[in-house]
Amino acid sequence: MPSIFADITPLKQSVYYRRLWTGQALSNIGAMLTATAVSLQVYDLTGSSLAVGLLGGFALAPVVLLGLYGGALVDAHDRRKVALAASSIMWLATFGIVLQAYLGADSVWLLYALVAAQAGATSVASPARSAIIPRLVGPELLPAANALNTMTFSLATLCGPLVGAALVQTVGYGPTYLIDAVTFTAAFYALLRLPPMAPLRPRGGEDGARAVGWRSVWEGLRFLARRRNLLMTFLADICAMVLAFPRTAFPAVAALIIGGGKLTVGLLAACLAFGTLAASVLSGPVARYRWQGRGVVAAVGVWGIGIALTGLVLVIAGPTSPDHVIWWALILAGIGLAVAGAADTVSAVFRGTILQAAAPDHLRGRIQGVFIVVVTGGPRLGDMVTGLDSDLLGEGWAVLAGGVACVVAVALLTRWHRPFWRYDARHPVP
Repeated sequence: MPSIFADITPLKQSVYYRRLWTGQALSNIGAMLTATAVSLQVYDLTGSSLAVGLLGGFALAPVVLLGLYGGALVDAHDRRKVALAASSIMWLATFGIVLQAYLGADSVWLLYALVAAQAGATSVASPARSAIIPRLVGPELLPAANALNTMTFSLATLCGPLVGAALVQTVGYGPTYLIDAVTFTAAFYALLRLPPMAPLRPRGGEDGARAVGWRSVWEGLRFLARRRNLLMTFLADICAMVLAFPRTAFPAVAALIIGGGKLTVGLLAACLAFGTLAASVLSGPVARYRWQGRGVVAAVGVWGIGIALTGLVLVIAGPTSPDHVIWWALILAGIGLAVAGAADTVSAVFRGTILQAAAPDHLRGRIQGVFIVVVTGGPRLGDMVTGLDSDLLGEGWAVLAGGVACVVAVALLTRWHRPFWRYDARHPVP
């Protein structure tokens, strides 16, 4: 039985990793409270799913630019210092969101700007943290460490939407956002306690920090373009997150199809998170599975199926604007979302491990920068796609079409690069 559950060896062997993991777990919960509350605040101000989706659109440009450039910074400078600088900006943006709520600004454009600043800083801090982890645990414990990291995010996405929606209804937006600012302190403290993390010298290269610029970014992109196994991890995630990410539709689904208001929004997001958390807790076999390429493909396909089933339930229920919760629709939609969430965890563990194991250390920051662009920018672009499709087709059909498109796209992608199906973790080939 113990082999079924997540391997906690990295937490036992590395005090630095344990501290980083704990701090990030608390910070993730606060961040999810804010993400839930911001989407609810924008919907309250506008009544539009497209306006909620534009939160992702306004964050996309800083995510792309700073994610790529931030990866170059990570490879050129002490990774701890880069993470601390970017985290300071994240903290300031979070306090800005707190202040706009307490001052009653009620400005959608101010929220768009603050979320964009927060997302841009996150796109620098996250590759720095990801590039630090292999130094803390070693290559043999990377799958287990990635599963544990996914568990903290899963726990946050499970608790965050439910607690966030409940807090917004009971105490309002200001106190909800303030919790995020407080919990962020734990992650900042963990970074402060890390030892120096200067970049390693590439084999045959020179010592010291390297020049940072778009030429350095381009060097990382050229490396990635020639390594199709690494490239496939990004493209597979794009299939899932851009084509079949249903979050934007949740406020309208709760108001027009299932009923229940803000609490239903939290429950739908929590069902998705419950699947990710369950898969993380039971990730023992996943961490030991060697055929990680086919694991990514299968997981993305199951994600698409789960989202498509959720959309089918919403289509059958229809837009009736109920004055009560339609429980059968909520339960069936929740099951579809839970299946999708479990698949997303499996995909995330395999994709993260492939990138960290197959990329050389002197390029790891830039590769992780691209990873952050995809995993952060993909859902935000997916928010826009789902928001636009919802306005054109209705929320149910938009979610159903996205799930089907994801399954078709990942099948075509696998035919394009068949060797990815045979990727072996024991012999990581980029």
